[in-house]
Amino acid sequence: MKVILQQDVKGQGKKGQLVEVSEGYARNFLLPRKLAIPATADAINTMNLKEKARKAEEARLKAEAEATAEKLKECQVKLTAKAGNGGKLFGAVTTKEIAEGLKKQFEIDIPKQKLVLDEPIKAFGTYQVKAKLGFEVTATVYVAVYEEK
Repeated sequence: MKVILQQDVKGQGKKGQLVEVSEGYARNFLLPRKLAIPATADAINTMNLKEKARKAEEARLKAEAEATAEKLKECQVKLTAKAGNGGKLFGAVTTKEIAEGLKKQFEIDIPKQKLVLDEPIKAFGTYQVKAKLGFEVTATVYVAVYEEK
């Protein structure tokens, strides 16, 4: 019997897949637990439409991520921090501060979780911070840290 899975089922497949299972397994386990629906023509059509909509949404989000990556090429985030002895900072510049700086200065909204710092910024100067925007799109955020006066 062919069924369309409504949820991931271990040993059978992922959500939205069309799979062939024994009739007893479908009737006694998958269908009563709402893990699958029978693969009627209408259900298959609905599944195809959902897949098409998901791919279109994915393409739109990828294009959005690429556009954001292009914007980031021209941006340099300027941050100020309190200084200690010898050009060192009190504390460190975090991804949260970089994300807030991007939002205030350039109106680009990137969650702090998507910014990757190899090590904390603890001195003045310019730095390159990697931003993972999703869909295998990465960009570089240029950050300049100045002394607070």
